[in-house]
Amino acid sequence: MKKTAVILFVLLFCGSFRAQTLEERIAEIDAYAQKVMTDWHQPGMAIAIVKDDKVVFAKGYGTRELGKNDPVDADTDFAIASNSKAFTVASLAILVDEKKLAWNDKVTKYLPDFKLYDPYVTSELTIRDLVTHRVGLDTFSGDLLWYETDYSSDEILQRVRFLKPVSGFRTQFGYSNLMFIAAGKVIEKVSGKPWCTFVTEHILSPLGMNRTTCSIKTLPENSAWPHNESGGTLRVLQRGNVDGAYSAAALNSNVNDLSKWMRLQLGKGKFEGKQIFSESQAWGMHQPYLAQQISENSFRGNPTRHFTGVASGWFVYDYQGRKIINHSGGLDGMLSYTHLIPEENLGFVVLTNSEYPVFTIMANKIRDLFVNAPKRDWNGEALEQAKRNKAAEAEAIKNADAARVPDTKPTLPLTGYAGSYSDELYGAVNIAEENGHLIMRFSHSPNFVADLAHWHFDTFQIKWRPSVAYNFPRGFVTFTIDKDGKTDELKIDQPNSDFWFYELHPKRVK
Repeated sequence: MKKTAVILFVLLFCGSFRAQTLEERIAEIDAYAQKVMTDWHQPGMAIAIVKDDKVVFAKGYGTRELGKNDPVDADTDFAIASNSKAFTVASLAILVDEKKLAWNDKVTKYLPDFKLYDPYVTSELTIRDLVTHRVGLDTFSGDLLWYETDYSSDEILQRVRFLKPVSGFRTQFGYSNLMFIAAGKVIEKVSGKPWCTFVTEHILSPLGMNRTTCSIKTLPENSAWPHNESGGTLRVLQRGNVDGAYSAAALNSNVNDLSKWMRLQLGKGKFEGKQIFSESQAWGMHQPYLAQQISENSFRGNPTRHFTGVASGWFVYDYQGRKIINHSGGLDGMLSYTHLIPEENLGFVVLTNSEYPVFTIMANKIRDLFVNAPKRDWNGEALEQAKRNKAAEAEAIKNADAARVPDTKPTLPLTGYAGSYSDELYGAVNIAEENGHLIMRFSHSPNFVADLAHWHFDTFQIKWRPSVAYNFPRGFVTFTIDKDGKTDELKIDQPNSDFWFYELHPKRVK
């Protein structure tokens, strides 16, 4: 009797945890996506899921542009930003297969004029180092050189030598877009073709990714517009020009095309019988070359994660006993996520046209369903976190206001602050007095224009004009005065999560 009772209990217990069918999972994902779209007032989104070398789901949601009835579908192009990096790594892998270069080749073999701040690092830097974020620079170091600038890729790389390292060579993680620009330049030197041409001929065309483009200048009509709250409320942005960072962030694609890309990755370099790159290169792309630390808070949020590492153009971590290969992409008003789970023969991509965390919410939801993770409302958690973030921002503004010294005046008349202030890394930042106000303009970033409002003493608050797409929080500019009573340096204190103004030290040149 006892044995029978145990058997019945086990059958009932197991039955209550029956794994969902594929159709049930997709239906749940679709319903969750629609709720997320509503909760966040998300303009548009597209999702594709590949399972067992087949596209099992591809769908668009919402609109390409706020205020217009232009629906997103599976062919709608979005900026995929840093998801472009994996295409650069695949291009290098093809050249390795062709024995035209090796991963451990020194970069100076192909780019003899390329220099980093430390001569030793310059001499020892390899191709693999370029694509694994381990050269010693701070995360996002130097990104003001390519973001919305008129600098060419060659001009950007000429200025990398002025960036000081923050850690030892190959010792710590520092996400570097600049090194991927250098990787693209290596592809061009070795192949004799522009990066875009090489990627198109060797990857995009063989896969039939015919709507994927290398620049916003060649976007098809069915393309999403970016959105963010940089004007105080959700607004449509201009599409950002990142041509100078082409091999790090320039591709625009759609979920139908990216489904083919995921099938290639899961197929170990093979797509519909065509071997694009070898299995050994496919294996190498997904191996960690640098370990990352997991904080206690992160572990508490995901207790089945035991490691996370930097692969080549990808990141890897473990979750619920599976290896996850992933990369995100982010530009103004466009956020995306690509995930591969080889043990499930699964890949999925989420593309969005706002800066809400919808891309992460949906990626977590899809991942959890396919690895049978415990139920978790990622959307609810994100909504609560957004409320906490807004409260913290309001408190920070309140504290800054309280620290302002009242009834002060600038040391000099406004004309005394006007002039050109130059930094060896970036170039000139120009201050002009116009109609009784100071205006700040970045010489190589035409859209970077700000009005400066007096705050206290010789500090002015930065008020970026609508031409600036990035959603900067409140920032300040402080002028230093020399012994002769003239301004000699411009100090820019502009908090944000992507662009390090503290790396700039503009000094007056005229």
